[in-house]
Amino acid sequence: MNTNSNSYTLIYASVIVIIVAFLLAFVSSSLRETQQKNVELDTKKQILAALNVRDVKDVDAEYNKYVKRDMLMNADGTLTENTGSFATAYEKEAKENSRLHVFEAEVDGQKKYIFPVYGAGLWGAIWGYVALNDDKDTVYGTYFSHASETPGLGAEIATSQFQNEFVGKKTLSDGEIALSVVKYGKVENPSNQVDGISGGTITSTGVDAMLKNCLSNYKSFLTKKTEED
Repeated sequence: MNTNSNSYTLIYASVIVIIVAFLLAFVSSSLRETQQKNVELDTKKQILAALNVRDVKDVDAEYNKYVKRDMLMNADGTLTENTGSFATAYEKEAKENSRLHVFEAEVDGQKKYIFPVYGAGLWGAIWGYVALNDDKDTVYGTYFSHASETPGLGAEIATSQFQNEFVGKKTLSDGEIALSVVKYGKVENPSNQVDGISGGTITSTGVDAMLKNCLSNYKSFLTKKTEED
């Protein structure tokens, strides 16, 4: 074959493309399990952060120590054990399958409930977890993160300083979600309001909407009286 011909060039390029595509597919397939495991570990680490358990070395061990059950909320506010695989895409599960996860944890002998939350900030997705005490009303801890908020402004939602502002706040008022983020310096009801980020108004508004929208999905559980009540 004439190596200087156009047909040779096309055949050679096609073979190289096929080989490279095969190698990429093989590598992707080989790493898929490892990648999924890393996503699960990161998700568990975030859940632990909402329980104020941070900087852990053995994530699985710490998760199993504190988080006792992965539950799904029923329409009547009761909980059922999640018998499926460990989930990491809670927004997708909620929208496509109406699956709302509630994690039951125990810290120093006290029951805690953790709820995934997700929404939109100024430049992209924001998400996190809210941990409540056994009364299903008082915030025990929070964790928030983002995809691309502005450093020094909206990105401050990922700092412990902002997240710690939620500790001790009340989630409900007259059966409705009252936990909220207001414009910086405009807190009128400190029992359930948190100052937004100075200079990060749109991201703060996104966190506020995220909390209200996501926690409202759990209202039947949050307002349901327990047997002890």
